[in-house]
Amino acid sequence: MENKVLTPLGQECLQSLLKIWLDFDFSLNNVPVVKRLEQGRLSLEDYQTLLLNLRQQVIEGSRWISRSASSFDRDYSDIRSIVIGHASEEHRDYLLLEQDYVATGGNVEDIQSAKKNMGSEALHGFLMYRASQPNPIDLIGAMWIIEGLGNKMALKWSKCINEQFTFDQSATSFMDYHGENDEHHLAELYKLIDRVATSEKNIENITRTAKVVAKLYKLQLEEVDNDE
Repeated sequence: MENKVLTPLGQECLQSLLKIWLDFDFSLNNVPVVKRLEQGRLSLEDYQTLLLNLRQQVIEGSRWISRSASSFDRDYSDIRSIVIGHASEEHRDYLLLEQDYVATGGNVEDIQSAKKNMGSEALHGFLMYRASQPNPIDLIGAMWIIEGLGNKMALKWSKCINEQFTFDQSATSFMDYHGENDEHHLAELYKLIDRVATSEKNIENITRTAKVVAKLYKLQLEEVDNDE
């Protein structure tokens, strides 16, 4: 994550977000399903369950992003436009997860009817709450964590999965797509950070939301092993 922000407050915000990301990245090493994935011990059932759980979070993603866009007033019309574009780009990403699930031998009805795990419920509830507040600039912190995960981890995880399994057709299209495209989304985030990191209060709000989302996303992954 190259430092591209120019203003002093933007630099301060970015440095805080970088530290939060590194702490989050390190904490994922203790998540059982991530351990098994990265150590080459993932079972086919593990991967199917991971896809199933991720789908329930991803399908809600464009909802909170769209909600946040509608909560910005005209003083933040430039941010609203970027957020709307982001929601438009990703609102059908859950279809890639369904495609991958079927490619592993799963039944599409199973992934479509699955419920969100407790971590996903908590994550979605928090994000929808924050997205409903006036001018929710703090959600840039949420996007930093989620987009950073796609940019830094997706291709690594895809490689691990493809080293462990052989499928008739791609079963990692979701991870491959995000690994290749989230760099563009991160570039947009640099601009947004520079735009809204105009006070210590704004920085505090952005970084706090990033910390909360990091904890809830980790919980979501931990709950993969508690799938009911």
